[in-house]
Amino acid sequence: MAKYKFVLVGSGWRANYYMRIARALPEVFELSAIFCRSEERAQKVAEESGFYTTCSMDECIELKPDFVVVSVKKTEGANTARKWMDKGFVVIQETPLGLELETLRNFLDRSKKGQRIVVAEQYTRYPSIRAILNVLDKRLIGDVSCLNLSVAHEYHGASIMRAIMGIKADAEYTVRAKTYEFPVIETLTRYDSFDDGRSALKKRTLATVEFDNGKLCIYDFDSEQYRSPIRKNTIKVQGLSGELIDNTCYYLDQECKPHVSLIEQNEYIVETSNENPNLKRFIEMGNISFEGQKVYEPYFGLCQLSEDETAIAKLMAETGEYSRGNADSPYSIEDAIADARFAYILGQAIKSGNTENSLDYCIEE
Repeated sequence: MAKYKFVLVGSGWRANYYMRIARALPEVFELSAIFCRSEERAQKVAEESGFYTTCSMDECIELKPDFVVVSVKKTEGANTARKWMDKGFVVIQETPLGLELETLRNFLDRSKKGQRIVVAEQYTRYPSIRAILNVLDKRLIGDVSCLNLSVAHEYHGASIMRAIMGIKADAEYTVRAKTYEFPVIETLTRYDSFDDGRSALKKRTLATVEFDNGKLCIYDFDSEQYRSPIRKNTIKVQGLSGELIDNTCYYLDQECKPHVSLIEQNEYIVETSNENPNLKRFIEMGNISFEGQKVYEPYFGLCQLSEDETAIAKLMAETGEYSRGNADSPYSIEDAIADARFAYILGQAIKSGNTENSLDYCIEE
């Protein structure tokens, strides 16, 4: 199969994920060019990354990539993506699809006219989360009724929430939310690590999301969870005949006898020469099994990529097939809108202190 060729727009923190993926999987992806705004920036990125850079959109067009990745600031993402969509490209846009409802409406209209965009919502492709979803598909705990989710923020949280609970993109719901501030000892940021015991106030958002089908999600997230070793992510899923808490499943069999089974992960420590504390040492996920059966195996084999990068790489490959007409979109415009819309409504619920109804925030007339 021919490599998936792509152009990368942006060169910041998230853009570097796509560069690392291209280096780790050269047989799968070809990063044809990195598009930069200025010659000075292009030269610096070329020297640091080793990839070809350009400031010419026409040159990028001539390279005929399978897709264009837009990885710029949130406030600039939508406008940048639309420029490349207008040139006829399939675009992968870093999350979220948009910050305002009108932006979401615009993307929906563009989709109806044949323009194609895939939002880089990677969490349901995380090996650990993919394994949980595959265990839930066995229906050992029955129909899911309640979820306690403390893994990711806003639109990412919405994506995981809907996947675990089987909630369709067009489902309606109410949200009640509040943000609190608590002190925590700082340990790790995107670029630095701390061991001097410094503390800071960090915001934690708690919300209840009640769906029109009666299902309930308790959303609980603090941004420290993305990196801090003292703030654990957790998922608790309850169903008719059992519950799943992180990597442990408790359930009744057909004879109503109780069982406790573990989701068993094979983890590999990857050591690198990168000076960034997040990238110097990380875990790569191998096979994951449950009751003697594989519920996840590495999409590309072991290739020294983190869970986040592995998930993004999977979405990129699926987008490559989508751009070639061999598959449907790996993340539909309806799903991307549902995630961004939830983030917007959650924000409104925090501001108002009231219960907000999604029906009051419609995208389509």
